[in-house]
Amino acid sequence: MGGPVGRSSMPGEETRSRVRRGDRLGGEEARGDTRDAEGGDASASGERGRRAESHRRGASADGRGRSGRRAPKSGKRRVLRWSASVLAVLILATGGAGYLYYEHLNGNIKKEDLTLGDKQMADHKANAAGQTPLNILLIGSDARDSKANQKLGGAKETFGGTPLADVQMLLHLSADRSNLSVISMPRDTMLKMPKCTAPDGEVFPASTRDVQTNESLGRGGPGCTVATWYELTGIRIDHFMMIDFAGVVSMADAIGGVPVCVDANIRSRNADGKGSGLELEKGTTSIKGEQALQWLRTRYGFEDNTDLGRAKAQHMYMNSMVRELRKGTKLTDPAKLMNLAEAATDALTVDKGLDTVKKLYDLAEEFKKVPTKRITMSTMPNVYGTGVNSGRVYPKAGDAEQLFRMVRDDVPLDGKASKRKKPEEPKDPSAPVGEIAVSVRNGTATDALGPASGRAGEVADQLKNAGFGRAGVDSNNVTGVARTGILYPSADLEGDAQAVAKALGVPLSQVKRSTDVSGIALAVGADWREDGAYPVSKGTEKTPDSAGALNGDDEKACMKVNPNYTW
Repeated sequence: MGGPVGRSSMPGEETRSRVRRGDRLGGEEARGDTRDAEGGDASASGERGRRAESHRRGASADGRGRSGRRAPKSGKRRVLRWSASVLAVLILATGGAGYLYYEHLNGNIKKEDLTLGDKQMADHKANAAGQTPLNILLIGSDARDSKANQKLGGAKETFGGTPLADVQMLLHLSADRSNLSVISMPRDTMLKMPKCTAPDGEVFPASTRDVQTNESLGRGGPGCTVATWYELTGIRIDHFMMIDFAGVVSMADAIGGVPVCVDANIRSRNADGKGSGLELEKGTTSIKGEQALQWLRTRYGFEDNTDLGRAKAQHMYMNSMVRELRKGTKLTDPAKLMNLAEAATDALTVDKGLDTVKKLYDLAEEFKKVPTKRITMSTMPNVYGTGVNSGRVYPKAGDAEQLFRMVRDDVPLDGKASKRKKPEEPKDPSAPVGEIAVSVRNGTATDALGPASGRAGEVADQLKNAGFGRAGVDSNNVTGVARTGILYPSADLEGDAQAVAKALGVPLSQVKRSTDVSGIALAVGADWREDGAYPVSKGTEKTPDSAGALNGDDEKACMKVNPNYTW
């Protein structure tokens, strides 16, 4: 996000394997696709929803794509970069012709609702200077809804099917704009979907079984993907940007080439036809257009042939693209700037809060403030499932919640903490602690693990030791929750609920008002499966090792080629 133009946001494309709802996919293919991760005819087509037409709008009719992969990590800056470029064009919009062209660019942008969920997202907490963070969800759609996308996507049996959100990256811009953190979620992550209501009124009830996360796009559009992220992470999402296959290619061409590195010759295609078709010689090569799309979608040929390797390759591409744009050597030509602006606005579907070039530009200016060395890419820590979901992944207990918590608390993933605001002081309880009734339940279960034994009783004992003599255990409700939370039903009990939080060291941001409870209810979540004090972020830790963090300044990063795909 620097240089004369700044930032270009082009999410990394890759796989588009379709989620076969309820079906088990074997071997390498099982890692979460209903369509094979890369290419040609190598993919097993999963069940495509009947809502293909109605959701096509969320996927982009002429291409702005990106497709599946396990856990995307670095789509953040692209978004920023291209936005900056669009802004540069805005500056040219002087006079009647310029205004008309500006309006033309605005008309290119596709818009959708921000969230289709029925839960209101919590407000950001401001820091001591009154600043608030900014969270953008980047979505890569694997839609095969246009000739351009069908040509790039292959797998004819998937043409016209319901698009999948095969790339999902959350960009977190810190409140003081000093750092940027990215979390990629593997497309084959299994979770419960929230209730979503499509723009046309169709209601998709909350799922009662585990569903692959990339199916969220087929439940009304990108707003359901936003609602799914909020349900899992508790992180407020301010905006989303979605792109498809053809969009990635047009953006890559407009940028003019991004250097990438492999440690051996690579040819991503096996005897069964599986692979992206990427072919590069050992060393560094500048790629663009369709070759860039191949890089971003390559699964067979990188590391262990899974989405994890593909995610790492995407992160490397994103970091390299940011560095190239910040050099300012490729986008000084007004004609190139206009080409990039045209490609960017035509490639994106955004929420209605980003519906003009000016708004995109303003957003890009915010991201431009972050130095490359303070950009950290990461993947949601995960573990493989068992049984019918053995080829899919689940959030890793402890590590995943730590990553989500750091973002919620605006803690830099690189460990370089900014000055932190003083803890909020809770309101005075309306009653002495000995008179405050608290119902404690064990919500430590995850999709991969059962509830940790005795956690509700142990936390209730902590409260009793702190003077809350009316703390008791609710043994009838053991529904799992990712994050420990305290609910209260009415304003007169807010102070009491905050007193409970203070006694246990739980952040006040995790105290919420809810009509689902009749009194103060504490759910011990998967983030507190161990005995002891609540594991609050101290503001100095780094992202868990299992998140595979990559720094934006790492110019020596080189993808490891799988020996079975070299030549």
